[in-house]
Amino acid sequence: NRSTKMASGAIKRATGIPGYKVVPNAREVLCNLYAKTLAVLQRLPKEAAYRKHAEQITQQRLQVTQAEASIPALEEKIGCGQVEELIDQAERELSLANKMEEWRPWEPLVGEAPPNQWKWP
Repeated sequence: NRSTKMASGAIKRATGIPGYKVVPNAREVLCNLYAKTLAVLQRLPKEAAYRKHAEQITQQRLQVTQAEASIPALEEKIGCGQVEELIDQAERELSLANKMEEWRPWEPLVGEAPPNQWKWP
């Protein structure tokens, strides 16, 4: 039986979102995911656009998560869904950060781009 105690004292027994189960230790999970993501981002070049933006968002979310004891308040301040959705987002960002490190999109192209590659109608 998964449940989370809410700030009001009520027990959250379901997310109401198909496929999302209640995560009882959501704040701890989020803090760990954000810390892991920041560690991966530190390995990317400081001037890489992805690093700059992902680092800023991840640091902001980590600060809110650490500062806010109330799950509903945390969800409201971040403004991107329930904590279970935030965990899903953080897991995906960590996965993407690892892929970006592998793909190295900040490096020059291996070959010349085809004509009109970068033009949009």
